[in-house]
Amino acid sequence: MTSSEVTTAPPTGVRVLASRLGQTVRGGRQILRDVSLTVEPGELVAIIGASGAGKTTLLETLAGVRPAGSGTVDRQAHGAVEHSGSVDVGYVPQDDIIHRELPLERTLRYAARLRLAPGTDPAARDRRVREVMAELGLTERAGVPVGRLSGGERKRASIAVELLTRPGVFFLDEPTSGLDPAIAVELLRVLRGLADSAATVVLTTHQVTDVEFCDRVVVLTRQGALAFAGTPSAAREFFGVTTLAEVYLRLDEPTDPDAWPDRFPTRDAAPVRADAAPPVAPRRDPGQERRRQRVGPLRQWAVLAARNVEIVARNRLTLAILLGSPLMVLGMFALLFQPGAFDPADPSPNVMVMILFWIAFGGFFFGLTYGLLQICTEWPILRRERLAGVRVGPYLSAKVAVLLPLLALVDLALLGVLRGIDRLPPVGWGEFAALYATLLLSSAAALALGLLCSASVADAAQATLMLPMLCFPQVLFVGAILPVPVMATGGRWISHAMSNRWAFEGLGHTAELERIWRDGASPLGPPLLAAYGDSFARPVWVNWVILAGFLLAFLGVTWTVLARKDRRGVRV
Repeated sequence: MTSSEVTTAPPTGVRVLASRLGQTVRGGRQILRDVSLTVEPGELVAIIGASGAGKTTLLETLAGVRPAGSGTVDRQAHGAVEHSGSVDVGYVPQDDIIHRELPLERTLRYAARLRLAPGTDPAARDRRVREVMAELGLTERAGVPVGRLSGGERKRASIAVELLTRPGVFFLDEPTSGLDPAIAVELLRVLRGLADSAATVVLTTHQVTDVEFCDRVVVLTRQGALAFAGTPSAAREFFGVTTLAEVYLRLDEPTDPDAWPDRFPTRDAAPVRADAAPPVAPRRDPGQERRRQRVGPLRQWAVLAARNVEIVARNRLTLAILLGSPLMVLGMFALLFQPGAFDPADPSPNVMVMILFWIAFGGFFFGLTYGLLQICTEWPILRRERLAGVRVGPYLSAKVAVLLPLLALVDLALLGVLRGIDRLPPVGWGEFAALYATLLLSSAAALALGLLCSASVADAAQATLMLPMLCFPQVLFVGAILPVPVMATGGRWISHAMSNRWAFEGLGHTAELERIWRDGASPLGPPLLAAYGDSFARPVWVNWVILAGFLLAFLGVTWTVLARKDRRGVRV
């Protein structure tokens, strides 16, 4: 096979065997109880049950998104038993797993660069993207931003991302949720076509009409146990109903609903069909090995960074906020502070403190807000790309590589304009460079803190609520409003954990506040010098080292948080 060929093979189908699966969440509540079932190659299978029955949990366990709490999941491909993680799997969660800002074709090209084998020729890669769009009827929508696609088209686009590598098994969580009936039927026909081409397709659904398109249906009780697995017609016969909607009523009958699993005769063994071929010894073909090659971390970083740049550039509102908010802050600084505060002949010590503090806080605020929404808004995408082999290190470093240059530009503009309008001390270019380095390190540390918080929360609303909680301590415990030496003991200890303190003191050292207060004509100089003690006495490089430590520590903890959230334990 040459490098110009796409190193994938047509879907051959995968047999999924689950034996006595159990899952328990925090608090000890069991959400899956002793579930055993088999999904055959080429089958379209629906998992149904009441809300809270564990449908999504079962789907994620079968797909390998989360490890089994108890029991086992095996997947058989090409006649060999392939354990979880070895077979190429397509997983489509209920949330969109594609960026809305990019045109559909651009989205798929980035996905292909991350998923297809490293040696794949660019022309072959683009050809595969066009093939997938044609298979799913999306060719005419290639240039449309994903956010402007209809609900059904976006769901097909999510499937297209997974179809790039031609996996033998697809898992979809509520694929028809929120779609009107006509679009839902169209999507189910697409899934039916995938199954007919020998791929294995498993989906969860609340819509019983979806089940009529399926070969088999898996029914879970409200307690997370397997009540039935078989054909839709057999399910109606088993539960003694005329429609599948009535199954939900039977499961909730007050006459011992827990008895349904006991009435299902094959609950203790995976219900393999009589004509199913027995497992044979594991074997692999060269094509399989090529399919499992992953893109290296350096190439992942390059692809993710390029995608981040295009996302920022195409989202004009975000770009306007990123670049416009510093301009607003700069305008407020110009209106708030009078020029000449640093004039050695007539200094204004209290104004000098406030100017340097708000410059430091401005750099902190810019960095924090740049990072605060970066991860939580695309967690479903990252989670799926982690399953496809994307590592946390390249992902995080790509974020920093794109956002830090923007911060560098903003910080330089802030200091440059303030210098031009006489709101900075009249220092030489060397000292100006030191001011800039301090501010940029402060912004970088705050960016890493924003990324950490973004990785720790569940959604954008929670991240937004964290903004004041993160900013207030950086105002109160920095030492500008109340000097650190005169704080209470607890306040002095807390101040050490404030990155903004070290930026403020670094700026003060470079601006030579001690000398101006000592030698200046203002009577406020000596009292301030006594109150601040040696706050501005340490060399500026010490503050740089501390800020760099904050940066590395925040990034390290962010890496750890993301690795823990990815509970599959894949390489990070």
